[in-house]
Amino acid sequence: MNSYIMVIAVLLPILGGVLIPFLPFGKRNIMAAYIEIIVLITSVLTFMLIFNRPADAFVLFRFTGQLSISFRLDATGSVFATILAFMWPLATLYSFEYMKHEGHEKIFFMFYTITFGVTLGIAMAEDIVTLYFFYEMLTLVTVPLVLHTLSREAVLATRTYLYYSIGGAAFAFIGMIFVLMYGNTSNFIPGGVMDLSKMGGNINLLLLVYVICFCGFSVKAAMCPFSDWLPQAGVAPTPVTALLHAVAVVKAGAFATLRITYFSFGTELLRGTWAQYLLMALVIFTIVYGCSRALKETHLKRRLAWSTVSNLSYILFGVLLMSPIGLAGALTHMLSHALMKICAFFCAGAVIYKTGRNYIHQLDGFGKKMPWVFGIYTVSAMALMGVPGLCGFVSKWYLAKGAVESLNPLGYIGLAAILVSALLTAIYMLTVTVRAFFPEKGFDFEKISDVEDPNWVMLLPLTIFVIAMFIIGLHPQIMVDAVAGVVASVF
Repeated sequence: MNSYIMVIAVLLPILGGVLIPFLPFGKRNIMAAYIEIIVLITSVLTFMLIFNRPADAFVLFRFTGQLSISFRLDATGSVFATILAFMWPLATLYSFEYMKHEGHEKIFFMFYTITFGVTLGIAMAEDIVTLYFFYEMLTLVTVPLVLHTLSREAVLATRTYLYYSIGGAAFAFIGMIFVLMYGNTSNFIPGGVMDLSKMGGNINLLLLVYVICFCGFSVKAAMCPFSDWLPQAGVAPTPVTALLHAVAVVKAGAFATLRITYFSFGTELLRGTWAQYLLMALVIFTIVYGCSRALKETHLKRRLAWSTVSNLSYILFGVLLMSPIGLAGALTHMLSHALMKICAFFCAGAVIYKTGRNYIHQLDGFGKKMPWVFGIYTVSAMALMGVPGLCGFVSKWYLAKGAVESLNPLGYIGLAAILVSALLTAIYMLTVTVRAFFPEKGFDFEKISDVEDPNWVMLLPLTIFVIAMFIIGLHPQIMVDAVAGVVASVF
């Protein structure tokens, strides 16, 4: 029975979303209730699967031989599914308020809801073919979201996003074909599936294809030099940018790199090779580069976007350590970053929604007028810095520990990059807090007399997210134990 629930969880938001433009809701509240119910049911079904994972896979459609669309929820997929199931209902609630004045709501919520099902398809993919299928679908259903405002900037950002995504998909396709030809199976198996005897022992060819495939999937994870699309996509409505930068798209890219590393190519073949060192060098550079660009950026959402570029490579760094502790660091940061960054983006969205201000120099004194929003923003900033007692500290601790225990020279360099990044993060995140709460002497608060916190529809998701950050930070064993079980299933 549980295997059927997997299919329902994936297809319900897809089919339910497709119907949105065609249903005569009459009132906006009825449409909102319909969407929220679909999302909540999907999340409930997903949590049922997470806590009682089905033993069998479900083949939705078989093309021929190894080519099929099939679902299986393993321990690793459960991590990604947990992020999606917890955050999507809250993000949808936030979106109802934000999108009031944006227009074309039915089209927006159609693709927003469909994206939930598509991303769950990635989390529950049994094999690389299914992963690739839903990975491509994710591009198709998020392009209209980036394009939503139809402004010139949105059109340019959409083109960039599409070009990068198509290029990345082409690289990933090479890796998929290679797995189908030279793997014992297309399924995701801990330890990898590659059969060197089928390749005549040509290890360098395998490593080259792994690098190509990793780079292809890492386009959505915004690894340099494939990161420019992410800040440009910030022109989309904030619920979309939060979706792109914290929950669905970028995490799908990171999750896909994890899958091919540990479940397709295998760490025993990759560890200690030039492929590992090359990719580690790229992600270490991205960690520092993303923070440096964030430090220079004056547009609030684009600053947060460059911060995402940096933090996603924390996850990729943990993946590329190819060790149990490294994988634990990658998974804990995947969870922590999703919380921290969606919280920061939603705070930025609340400011934009209530005031129309987009630039950091326009936020002087806002802390007094929007204490709830900027208080939560400050907590998310401290979590991103890695302050003890918040979730960001837990994940960075594991990444640092993994780097030291790897005995890999690039591991030590990566640790130095994380420390530099923490310093730069403190500067570019807390600059906003200082301007908001401590404007220059003699600041005229009458100029911002119209500024105020948003209503409960926006504040409730923010409050729940910040409580979750404290719970994980103060009681890290909850997340640590869960991740330890996932790591044990891989190694």
